Amino acid sequence: MRLLLTTTLAAASLAGAAFAAPASVTVKISPQLQQDAARTYGTAEVQRLADDLKRDVMRRLTDTGVLSGAEIELTLVDAKPNRPTFQQMRDKPGLSYQSHGVGGARVEGKAISVDGTITPIAYQWYETDIRNTWYQSTWGDANTAFERLASRLAQGETYASR
Repeated sequence: MRLLLTTTLAAASLAGAAFAAPASVTVKISPQLQQDAARTYGTAEVQRLADDLKRDVMRRLTDTGVLSGAEIELTLVDAKPNRPTFQQMRDKPGLSYQSHGVGGARVEGKAISVDGTITPIAYQWYETDIRNTWYQSTWGDANTAFERLASRLAQGETYASR
């Protein structure tokens, strides 16, 4: 009986967490990053990056219930890869995937709460030590920036940290 009650309570809390999601999370790509994507990185790669940002923010906010019912509008302003993208390697045949460097990302936007309050969101994180990038994937540091932003939002920390 005790196990059944515990299982029922756990399921109820999980179901409640699913309803605590923001109303919507939208991610746009800045015009400058769109140009960089078309010219250098590859548009599909940058779009996939924007999708990763949306997924990370939605998952974290759903888990915690912070900003429940809010509309989150984000713009991926800048992203730097750790390793060459497929388009970069295709454009420069001598470039190797073994090459690595520091990367990161910058995101701006706003959260519009249910009562209409607008809270600006600004976050950027770029790796500063190349020794930390050796084992990273192409967009490893950018994904770290997304995870850190999502975590800060989910913890209710100041949204407009610059």
